[in-house]
Amino acid sequence: MNTPIKLVLLLFIFLAVIAATTATPAKRSNYLFTPHAKAVAGICTVIQSNTSLCCKTLKHVPTNDPIELIRALAVAAESSVKNSVAFLSKIEPKYKSNATAAAAISSCEKNLKYALEDFTEYWKATGKDVTTLAHNYLTCKKTLISIMGYHWTCLDDIDDKSLLKEVENGIGVGKKLSSASYDVFNGLNTIFKTFGIKVKLNEEDTSPRPPPLSAYYY
Repeated sequence: MNTPIKLVLLLFIFLAVIAATTATPAKRSNYLFTPHAKAVAGICTVIQSNTSLCCKTLKHVPTNDPIELIRALAVAAESSVKNSVAFLSKIEPKYKSNATAAAAISSCEKNLKYALEDFTEYWKATGKDVTTLAHNYLTCKKTLISIMGYHWTCLDDIDDKSLLKEVENGIGVGKKLSSASYDVFNGLNTIFKTFGIKVKLNEEDTSPRPPPLSAYYY
């Protein structure tokens, strides 16, 4: 290749590099200003106990509908309780030779399964629309209190310090999510006002069902 062609080629490469380095970068959309982020913030700012947990849970739920986001937080709590039961099944073999620890694990597993049954009742009470949600909100709160009580009952039965730490780690997220879900329902009126949803919360237990199983174990 002769010299003039080489020079033209080098000049072309040089200009291409300059163009690439000086080009204006494409503007990235800022998530904080999206409708989804605003909807999540509208719910999570009501929660005082653990806002970051709420945001982390709802950030990945693909909807801007506040009612669906509220229900998604409760779904996350339900999943955590299920994971807690599965977690206990995995550590059972490790403590099989320790009769006291095995009994504590069995009791904890039983209590968390009762909590799952309460969640089933909870979904019946919640309903699928805003009106039903508002009409049954007190029932939902009472059921969530029962579920949180199961977590504490589970830990109260464990005297073995190493087992206690292991179980605390296993059900910790479930406890936090159940608590966050309760806080959502506790601030439901504020959430409705934030999104301009005109409903009146019912201040009475509207449950059309017999008491959940938890009522028989205290």
